[in-house]
Amino acid sequence: MSASFALALKAAREVAGAQHYPQGALYVVATPIGNLADLSLRALHLLEIADAVACEDTRHTQALLRACGIEKPSGSLIPLHQHNEAQAAQQVVRRLAAGERIAYASDAGTPAISDPGARLVAAVREAGLRVVPLPGASSVTAALSVAGAFAASDTGFVFTGFLPVKAAERATAVQALAQEPRAVVLLEAPHRIGVLAAALAVLGIRPITVGRELTKQFEQVHTLPCEALAAWLAQDSQRSRGEFALVLHPWAQARPRDDGLALLALLLEELPVKAAVRIAAQASGASRNALYEAALKRKAGPAA
Repeated sequence: MSASFALALKAAREVAGAQHYPQGALYVVATPIGNLADLSLRALHLLEIADAVACEDTRHTQALLRACGIEKPSGSLIPLHQHNEAQAAQQVVRRLAAGERIAYASDAGTPAISDPGARLVAAVREAGLRVVPLPGASSVTAALSVAGAFAASDTGFVFTGFLPVKAAERATAVQALAQEPRAVVLLEAPHRIGVLAAALAVLGIRPITVGRELTKQFEQVHTLPCEALAAWLAQDSQRSRGEFALVLHPWAQARPRDDGLALLALLLEELPVKAAVRIAAQASGASRNALYEAALKRKAGPAA
């Protein structure tokens, strides 16, 4: 433990220690997504006083606790991840019923969003026991806060998380994104970011903000058209490293589906006819045949 965290732990006891932490409750604890200093004082204090810590990876959580100056015996760490969540949740419920305070922490960020924890929370609530949130770091809200995605629209956002791995299912998901007028938050791992970029290219000029390694030393935030994302990644191998949170920007304004002609005209300046028609049809919901006919007429120019 560094001297800085000795001070942080002392401050946590003084600032958060006076609050009430009921026994027999599950505490859902947000942990840093990269920067250890993002751990809240309340989370720090609760992790210290908890009778047990259920966690996605016991080694990862033990390292976090030790970095903060908190020592827990190995028996007080309960493995709870996507492969054993249903069974481990019942163990947690039994210990809560006996009056213990138990924290749950995923490897990074706020649990039960895209990480494990949702089944645990449901099981605890079904047992009539209390669940207490300890909010904090989240890649979802971090990415949204720096994307500027709501400058032209305040229609809210959709959290989609990871798109399907299989190509056909991923393509179907991207087609749905093309019809979604709100901002969309996506997550992706470094070994699949290239595949995701290629899939999103069909969304054309719609802006997307890439958040890479958020809160870490090599944090990078960049906004560009979806169709340019793959090329941007290819320009520098470092850009494909780290964890990604991406924000697909909303339509410039909430609107019903239009005939797609205005968008088609813009796309034809940069793209071949088939690509321009495909993107305009996906973005507007207009008939692809009608757009193709309009494109051919536009390319032909005015009649002599």
